[in-house]
Amino acid sequence: MTQTKSIALNRRATHDYTILESFEAGIVLLGTEVKSIRQGLVNLKDSHIMIDDYELWLYNCHIAIYDHGNRFNHEPTQKRKLLMNKKQIIRLKSLVKEKGLTLIPLKFYFKGSLIKVEIGLGKGKKLYDKRESMTQRDTKRDIERLIKNKEWKQD
Repeated sequence: MTQTKSIALNRRATHDYTILESFEAGIVLLGTEVKSIRQGLVNLKDSHIMIDDYELWLYNCHIAIYDHGNRFNHEPTQKRKLLMNKKQIIRLKSLVKEKGLTLIPLKFYFKGSLIKVEIGLGKGKKLYDKRESMTQRDTKRDIERLIKNKEWKQD
């Protein structure tokens, strides 16, 4: 069984979108990009995924320039091709087109020796949805804190 190790998370995605479904995709990378990713120098904050002619492309994903690279070093925010089955891409394209959903990269992770991207199919949250999720998170945190304090005092 292959182990998965998370490299980078897109925390902003769960704040701005309601994730309905997630998928796994491979990514086409250069050697210096792989070395930078292994150092953890990836930022998914403003990145998004577009479908162009039955191909998935990752835009605005910042992979830092490799320090020990030479003149063939990569461009930090170039578009990168994602690898998925064509049937899955066709399904995603129809969902995005018909229902107005968005494709967002959720995280980069290692699967064995390969680097994979978790893609989320999401629907944008309105401002009141964001506020509601923030209050739910805060109340959950408060309840857990009270339970923890009560257990500590009984011992």
